[in-house]
Amino acid sequence: MKMGILINITEISLQFNCYCYFCAMSRKNRKQIFTNVEIIDAGAKGKTVAKAPDGRVIFLTNAVPGDVVDIQTYKKRKAFYEGKAVAFHKLSDKRTEPVCEHFGTCGGCKWQHMAYEHQLFYKQKEVTNNLTRLGHIELPEVSPILGSEKQYFYRNKMEFSFSDSRWLTQEEINSDESLGDRNALGFHIPGMWDKILDIKQCHLQEDPSNAIRNAVKAFAVKNDFEFFNTRQQAGLLRTLMIRTTSIGEIMVLIQFFAADKIKRELLLDFLSEEFPQITSLQYVINEKANDTIYDQEVICYKGRNHIFEDMEGLKFKINAKSFYQTNSDQAYELYKITREFAGLTGKELVYDLYTGTGTIAQFVARQAKRVIGVEAVPDAITAAKENAQLNNIENVEFYVGDMKTVFNTEFITTHGQPDVIITDPPRDGMHKDVVKQILNIAPDKIVYVSCNSATQARDLALMDAIYKVSKVQAVDMFPQTHHVENVVLLESR
Repeated sequence: MKMGILINITEISLQFNCYCYFCAMSRKNRKQIFTNVEIIDAGAKGKTVAKAPDGRVIFLTNAVPGDVVDIQTYKKRKAFYEGKAVAFHKLSDKRTEPVCEHFGTCGGCKWQHMAYEHQLFYKQKEVTNNLTRLGHIELPEVSPILGSEKQYFYRNKMEFSFSDSRWLTQEEINSDESLGDRNALGFHIPGMWDKILDIKQCHLQEDPSNAIRNAVKAFAVKNDFEFFNTRQQAGLLRTLMIRTTSIGEIMVLIQFFAADKIKRELLLDFLSEEFPQITSLQYVINEKANDTIYDQEVICYKGRNHIFEDMEGLKFKINAKSFYQTNSDQAYELYKITREFAGLTGKELVYDLYTGTGTIAQFVARQAKRVIGVEAVPDAITAAKENAQLNNIENVEFYVGDMKTVFNTEFITTHGQPDVIITDPPRDGMHKDVVKQILNIAPDKIVYVSCNSATQARDLALMDAIYKVSKVQAVDMFPQTHHVENVVLLESR
């Protein structure tokens, strides 16, 4: 009992220190209150925008365009403030009621309080603004953003963390009532690497995701399994990953911190019996400081060591470490747009840069003469080759290497001059040497798929003298968030 009280006091002390730290930072940055301010826009990273009386921009995270609010600032810079709405005088007609009980604490779905049609409006606006203002690109008529039919329960991969000292709300800290179960299985509090919010129901992944997560936690608590403590690097249960596919296959992977065979098998056998629909049940024993499993051995306990996704008759083998677009339905729409923009006739040599596991390369292969995929991650290329063999696709080839190094003149001489280049780089966009090489090759068409229209705009500006943007299509892969994909077709001037 005394130990329980000691843990509670320690946790409260830690969280109190966090609050004091932010208060101190607020004082240092001259905290101010602005009253009756209208929220006028939504900006980058999911923040909304207002104007202070002195002309500076104010960025907020807890308001919707059209709200009229009082704002308390906690950061001041030369051109802007950061703050939060502390009182609401008028609620925007763009608002909707969030469906998740964890909204506002969990940082995963920051736009749940904004109606979906308005989310789409601001995503499209951000893409257009980035291309025209940052890239100074002359645009054709921009196609309306393609919204997601599923606005919830659309993700095929979720990762949850265990903690022996769950995040406490301010109400719980102030309350005299018992804090109850201190274990958590959920998400990291934004900006706090060691604090986990216990999740009761998440609206991002279809069932049985919630049932599996809640059953794992209940079983672990009942059987006195030790939940992980990040600061002390102690405990047994570390993370839980659940992957699903559109054809009903399920992968569950539990990451353990210690090699306790009895408890491990007790939990895995329980899962196998309770959820016989699990296709792949796996585990990792990870004793290092971070949670990443990419340098760890993944052990298959029951079933296959992989699951399959299906897209237009193509099968894609997904293992625990595989990258696959996390919204399967919208990934299909994204790839169809990419293929349409490429306008293939069956005669073209296509280069697919940043090919990942080769999904786009294989998706367009039927309409191309030959497709060459290039990717920096060796495991991804191994998966790409396996999937091509699985799908009996013989006109694709995959090569591994750092893009800016491997994608050189010798590579082009060896594999041929491409008619079309498809490029789908990470958020940082393409390296300037890759852009330079594309310009040297000067293919007839470039289809540029991007998850960051700001870096896409930068790259397009570098190619603007030789290529014109002839098509633009944004695709919403992640409803309830500010994230958006964008596809651009470039054609020779």
